[in-house]
Amino acid sequence: MSPAFVMPTRILVVGSGGREHALAWKLAAEPGINDVIVAPGSAGIEREPRVRIAPGIDPLDGGAVVDLARREAIELAVIGPEAPLAAGVADALNDAGVPVFGPTAAAARIESSKAFCREVAAAAGIPMANGRAFDSLSPARAYAFELAARGDGVVVKADGLAAGKGVTVCANAHEAEAALEALVESPGVAESAGRFRVVIEERLEGEEASVIAVCDGRNALAMPAARDHKRLADGDRGPNTGGMGAYSPLNDLPDAAIPGVLATVHRPILAELERRGTPFVGALYAGLMLTRDGPRLLECNARFGDPETQVLLPRLATALGPLLLAAARGGLGGDAARARAPDGLLPVTREAAVGVVLAAAGYPDAPVRGATIRGLDAVDDDGGLVFHAGTSRDADGTWRTAGGRVLTVVGRGADVAAARAVAERRADAMDWDGLQRRPDIGAELATAGSER
Repeated sequence: MSPAFVMPTRILVVGSGGREHALAWKLAAEPGINDVIVAPGSAGIEREPRVRIAPGIDPLDGGAVVDLARREAIELAVIGPEAPLAAGVADALNDAGVPVFGPTAAAARIESSKAFCREVAAAAGIPMANGRAFDSLSPARAYAFELAARGDGVVVKADGLAAGKGVTVCANAHEAEAALEALVESPGVAESAGRFRVVIEERLEGEEASVIAVCDGRNALAMPAARDHKRLADGDRGPNTGGMGAYSPLNDLPDAAIPGVLATVHRPILAELERRGTPFVGALYAGLMLTRDGPRLLECNARFGDPETQVLLPRLATALGPLLLAAARGGLGGDAARARAPDGLLPVTREAAVGVVLAAAGYPDAPVRGATIRGLDAVDDDGGLVFHAGTSRDADGTWRTAGGRVLTVVGRGADVAAARAVAERRADAMDWDGLQRRPDIGAELATAGSER
């Protein structure tokens, strides 16, 4: 390890889902790390060696998170979900002098406002779908009808945070109108700065890909591409969810293409945010559509993706802790970073990884909590991994569902087919009443022409 990179020994991870479990799993296994605390964490996360949880901490309460960091002498805080970022938890940690991997609330607007993301992308010269932001229903409906009249599909996006579920892909004007009316009936989903706001875009054709980069405000080092499957049911049917599975690597966006994505997407966004006085420190997630005319930016997230993180971290062939600390300190531009990732792509194993999400009955609209999970502790040691997203454990050891997405089962193998086989075997070993799961994650999908 280059001396320019320092290994933090005590790390705080903010969050409680499958992404945070994967982060804790990766960080706690790295040499030199003594303690990983996850706040609030979960019973599943707590089972990892060298991992503790702080269940009484509200992840949206910056003061409580700062107090915990000070009490535990934390050397690096890593914020997992988007809501604490939008709530300014990174700002509070920065003000307290705690190195934090996660953007300020101002920089996190790249995710918390889809209209702001379009504004930044336009200023940075990054191609996106044709679209506009609207503050009222009538002009939004008129623009959606205009796009539909051209024969294009229409995408309706709530401007604010919606846990990955605020996007509706519509085949015609009737579906677009219904999606807009649904947002009006649930105004909190489409609120930005306390007012109704929605983005209407044309639907792009192609396959989706996610590229996540570790950023220090100016510099970016990327992970390989992954593909998330948002729709609930196989064949990309059903409603949008927070993600039902992911896999990496991708044949249509191979590792060799990632430096080009950094140059045309991530670095221009970083430069534009820095120009605006809101430098971005954290995981910059670019959701792309791979069209016939090249990649187009669909959206940005201000954190590691979920479930992409669960398949990317098992492929990472370098320690994560020192990279995140270097980013928090603005130190990804030196010789050590260039030596580790000379073309901007972080080193990864040759293995593939496939993650299958097991979801509760009623997800995504009304997840059923409390169902008994069978088979969780009886899985074989076949190289697979199980990350807890929404589970609880009774005093007698019984595992129960406690959220919409309950588990992410990850398989690793020489290629995607082999990794998928491991993930499917692991998933087959578990069950609960009403379990929902896609059987086609990592399989060849006929999804050309579907944006989500």
